[in-house]
Amino acid sequence: MERWNALAQKLGFDTPDGRFELLETEAGAPSFFHGRSRQKAPQYPDERRVERHLKGNKDRLTSAFWGQINPDLILRDFLFCGQVPACVVGINGMADAQQINDFVLKRAMESAMPPKRGTDVVDYAIKEVFSLLEAEPTQSWPEVEEAILEGRAAVFLEGEPAAILLDVRGYACRAVGTAENESTILGPAEAFHENLRTSITLLRRMIRRADLVCEFRETGSKNNAKLALCYLGTVCNQSLLQEVKRRLSAISTDMLLSAGTLGQRIEDSPLSPVPQTLLTERPDRAAAAIMGGKVVILVEGSPQALVLPITLTGLLLTAEDTYLRRPTGSILRFVRLFGVGVSVLMPAYFLALAYHHQGLLSAEVLSTVISSRKLVFMPMGMEMVFLLLVFQLVREAGVRAPGAVGQTVGIIGGLILGQAAVSANFVSTVALIIVALTGLGNFVIPNYDLQITVAYYRVLLCLLAVWGGLLGVSCGLLGALALLANQKSFGVPFLSPVAPKTVQREPLFYRGTIRGQGQAQDDMNGEAGL
Repeated sequence: MERWNALAQKLGFDTPDGRFELLETEAGAPSFFHGRSRQKAPQYPDERRVERHLKGNKDRLTSAFWGQINPDLILRDFLFCGQVPACVVGINGMADAQQINDFVLKRAMESAMPPKRGTDVVDYAIKEVFSLLEAEPTQSWPEVEEAILEGRAAVFLEGEPAAILLDVRGYACRAVGTAENESTILGPAEAFHENLRTSITLLRRMIRRADLVCEFRETGSKNNAKLALCYLGTVCNQSLLQEVKRRLSAISTDMLLSAGTLGQRIEDSPLSPVPQTLLTERPDRAAAAIMGGKVVILVEGSPQALVLPITLTGLLLTAEDTYLRRPTGSILRFVRLFGVGVSVLMPAYFLALAYHHQGLLSAEVLSTVISSRKLVFMPMGMEMVFLLLVFQLVREAGVRAPGAVGQTVGIIGGLILGQAAVSANFVSTVALIIVALTGLGNFVIPNYDLQITVAYYRVLLCLLAVWGGLLGVSCGLLGALALLANQKSFGVPFLSPVAPKTVQREPLFYRGTIRGQGQAQDDMNGEAGL
C-alpha cells in the first residue's frame, strides 16, 4: 500500500488541481437549465421610492452601478442655491458635461432661495432654476436608474423624497446615412438611424399629421430595451394595436438588441421559414406602411424598422415600383416575378424532365445535355444540388468578407471556380448555366430573409424532382402553398388578397394608377386590401 501511495505521489495523482474553475453554484453563473441554479439573485420590488436623505440615495446609486470600481458613474456634490446640499448624477459619455455645467450646476449655484417658507423646492428648481427643455420630478427609484442609463442626469436634494430628471443626453453617434441594402435609383436615399429620436424625426418629416402617434414602450426584457410604436391613431386597427402590445409585454429575455430579434419574438409561427414581419431601413417605406394602417416598431440601437402585418406580396415589391411611371413600373414588377419563378422552379423542372420525362425534351436539347455530361462522373441530381450549395457558399463568403475582399471572392467563385470545374469535368456546362440563371433570379427578390428561404427550398424541390419527377415537384409546391395559406401575420392571412380573396383597390401583379392620397403608399407595400 505504501508503494502505491508513493507512486501516486510521484505521479501527482494526489495533487489538487489548481486551475480556475467556474461553478454553476457561484453568483453570476448562467442558468443553463432554465434558471434552476442553486443560488438565485436577490429579488427587489418593482416600485421603490427615492429617499429623503442625500447620502442614502448616493449609496444606493453607488451600489447599483458598482461605483466603487466603475469610473463611468459621475456623482457631483454642490449646494443648491448656496444652502441645500445636492448631488447631480450621470454617466460619463452618455450625459453632456457642457449642458450639466451651464444649465444645472451654474444655474443652481448662482440662484437664491425664495423668501417664502413652505415652498416646494423641487417645483421651484424645475420652474425657476434649471433652464432645460425636459425636466420632470419622480419618486420612483427604477425610473431614476432607467433615466441615468439613457444618458439623462438626476438631481437629488437633501430632505426631498424625489429626484429631478434632466434631459442632457449628448452621446456621440453617426450622421444619417443612405440605405445600402434597399438602394433605389429614384426616391429618398436616407436610412434609419440607431438613435431612436433621430429615426422618429425621419418619419415625422414625411408624415406631417397630428394623429401620428409614437408611443414609447419597454419590451419587458431584462435589458429594458426601449422601442417606439408608430401608427396613425385615426387609421390603425385598434385590435391589431392591442395584439401588438400584448405580444410585446409577454417578452422575457436577457438580450434584445435589434428589430430583427424583436420580430422573431412576436411573430405567429416561430418555426416557419418565411418571415412574417418586414424589416426595412427606408423611412419612406415605413411611412407608407403607417399611412396604410400598419404598425411600425423602432428599437433603440437598431437602424431598421419592423413593419407589421406583412404578406407575401409586400415582401416581393419595392419602393421603386411606385417611383417609376406606370408602364415601366409594371414591366419591372413582371420581370421580378419572372425572376422569382425561374429561381424557384428552373433547377427542379430540369431535373424532373432529365430523369423521368425525357420524352418532353427535344432531340437537340437531349443531345446538348448528353454531350455536356461526357466524362462527368457525378450524377445529375447530385451535381445540381452540389452547385446550388456551392453558389450559396460563394454568396455567403462574399457577404461576410469585408469590402473589396467580398467582391474578389464573388469574382473568383463565379468565374475562376466555375471555369475550372467545367474544365476538370467535375460539372457540366448545362448545369452551371442553370445554376447561374437561378442565382440571378434569386437576387431579384427584395427581401433578404425570403432570398435565403427560397434558396434552400429550391434544394428541396431538386431532391423531390429526382425522386418523383414532375409529380414530386407538384407535391412540393402544393405543400409550400398549403404552409403559406395556413400562415398569418398578426391575424392577416399571408397570401391575401389572393387566398382568401379580399377586396383590393390596386392591381396585384401590375402597377396601378396613383389617383389620390394613399394610393402610392398602398402600391408601395403591395397590400392595398389590408
